[in-house]
Amino acid sequence: MKIGYVDAFSGASGDMLIGALLDAGLPFDALEAAIATMSLGGYRLLVEEQVRRGMTGKKFTVVDEGAERPARNLAAVTEVIRRADLSPAVAERSLEVFRAIAVAEAAVHGVSIDEVHFHEIGAVDSLVDIVGFCWGLERLGIEALFASPLPLGSGTIRTAHGLLPVPAPATLEILAAVGAPTVPTDARGELVTPTGAALLAVCAEFRQPAMAVQRVGYGFGTKEFPWANMLRLWVGETVETGWTPGPTGAAGEHNHPHPHERGHGEGESQGHGHPQGQDHDHDEPHGPDRGHSH
Repeated sequence: MKIGYVDAFSGASGDMLIGALLDAGLPFDALEAAIATMSLGGYRLLVEEQVRRGMTGKKFTVVDEGAERPARNLAAVTEVIRRADLSPAVAERSLEVFRAIAVAEAAVHGVSIDEVHFHEIGAVDSLVDIVGFCWGLERLGIEALFASPLPLGSGTIRTAHGLLPVPAPATLEILAAVGAPTVPTDARGELVTPTGAALLAVCAEFRQPAMAVQRVGYGFGTKEFPWANMLRLWVGETVETGWTPGPTGAAGEHNHPHPHERGHGEGESQGHGHPQGQDHDHDEPHGPDRGHSH
């Protein structure tokens, strides 16, 4: 079975996830064509190959050229997605991601789901990120997705509601709903956005699978840091193994790991040697930015 593993050692956002899909072989023109069926208008999709800290990957950007955009609620988002030329599985998964965000925002703001309006999260860039990622998984034939524990960052972010703590309240609600594992970090700034959290909460299982890696895609964020501001998508096939972690292997003394297996387990997600205490930013800011519905 073809599977994917999101190595989110530096966090996750929608644009970073799609960038990794593109770098792993997703055709950009096909992605453009699929997104166009939502008939949003007034936007451009850009993909650029970049080199960061010696690593080559893809930077995906949505340029919204539209005028005033409507503040879409869940019903309006549902209509946009239902009318698009998407498979039933992609449409339903995309809507599940939006529902996860709506439930979290409703809980944070003390309103009903129907009262949640996706001011920024329902804008064209968020629709592109969510639908594009769900469509991309299907196009690449990835039948199951897995993800590493998430570093959430620290500090505060400026939103339309004022300063809020990091992780953003909606992000934390989304991750709490699925019991997603997190790892501590001293990094200042937002590492996981609500869109990134919702995509992984809905689409992925938080554990590292046994797999034969065939390809790795790198998706970059916007800012430059002492480490490469990216996430990695491992794509490959499932493998059967009797080995389990331990000094000699819990499955028996003859079941030793292959000498070249160095995958990042749940306790190793941050073992990439980047400095701590650095500000971090993704392409999905909050505030008047994209992360919060109002």
